[in-house]
Amino acid sequence: MVYVGIDVAKNKHDCFILSSTGEVLAEVFTIQNNIDGFETLLQVIHRCTHLEDKIKVGLEATGHYSYNILGFLLDKGLDTYVINPLHTNLYRKSLSLRKTKTDRVDARTIAAMLMSNVNLKSYTSTAYHNEELKSLTRYRFDKVRERAKLKQSISRLVTILFPELEKLVSTLHMASVYALLSEFPSAKQIATAHKTHLKSVLYKASKGRYGKDVAENIQNAARRSIGSMMPAKSLELQHTIRLIQELDSEIKDIETAIQTMMEEIASPITSIPGIGVRMGAMILAEIGDFSRFDSPDKILAYAGMSPSTYQSGQMSLRGAYSHMEKRGSRYLRYAIYNATKYVCFWDPTFAAYLAKKRAEGKHYNVALSHAAKKLIRLIFAMEKSQQSYKIAV
Repeated sequence: MVYVGIDVAKNKHDCFILSSTGEVLAEVFTIQNNIDGFETLLQVIHRCTHLEDKIKVGLEATGHYSYNILGFLLDKGLDTYVINPLHTNLYRKSLSLRKTKTDRVDARTIAAMLMSNVNLKSYTSTAYHNEELKSLTRYRFDKVRERAKLKQSISRLVTILFPELEKLVSTLHMASVYALLSEFPSAKQIATAHKTHLKSVLYKASKGRYGKDVAENIQNAARRSIGSMMPAKSLELQHTIRLIQELDSEIKDIETAIQTMMEEIASPITSIPGIGVRMGAMILAEIGDFSRFDSPDKILAYAGMSPSTYQSGQMSLRGAYSHMEKRGSRYLRYAIYNATKYVCFWDPTFAAYLAKKRAEGKHYNVALSHAAKKLIRLIFAMEKSQQSYKIAV
């Protein structure tokens, strides 16, 4: 067995090759992050090995910096292991008390970790191609969060320009209200608008739901409004609405791409009541290849949802008040918790389980975390068996 450790960086990668007997086959050498560098790495590996040798290559999970070399290694048929940097750091500290943190040391540490066989799972082509789905779901997550901030700005600006409007409509964030405020971005402008034109704007944007009566109510309120006439704020309101509309279009495109990928994956996860395509895609994307995990507990730990424990001698905090670690994927944690809320609402089995935990005196968030663990166990079993969910009768 031959072990190759790679410390990934933006422009270059440090590499180190070790045999199963601990012999250094290649001292730390540096390759450039380009095709010539990748080919050089392959040549050095071949020079240090025989045809019958098995090769394991390890590198840290460094986000987008590792994608290209990871794809290259998988295309060449090499068993590749992607290691959590936290795991590498702990392993390095276990070898020495000295604070040695350099790229050359990291390359050696990764090779040593592979040799010690610390329960590492090889990275598969399935997991690599799953990165595309992860990119889409995270991109959507960021866009939705950006849109939410802009919606807060809309609420703030309306409070200044036309505070009475919020009580006249079910929500400020709908097409008819945005159309109204885009053309008349203050109470004063709505108050002086031609009634027929005002009605036409609302009627068209609401697809006939808002007509003459609504237009009159809004205009009457505008005439008595305490809203300020501030051209700068009105301009900001118009621009913010335009940004939200652009984001709506972008998010729709992203969701269409996610839908297409989910149809190709054909996962049974969306058969669980309460888990739609978008939330299901986010869970699958963040977990990746389920074969990397021996049990649902490993997924919980990966999501940072395992309780942290502290024990020294007879002093133990287990069972006293165990906080959740929250050290894993925040995207996966977000997706699991939100999915659990919907599943507990739509599925009677999970609703009963949540009610049972609440009846035991547990806080809602604690009870929900128990339901989340139950949900992960269910998803893990379904992905392994590829069987759809059946609601208990």
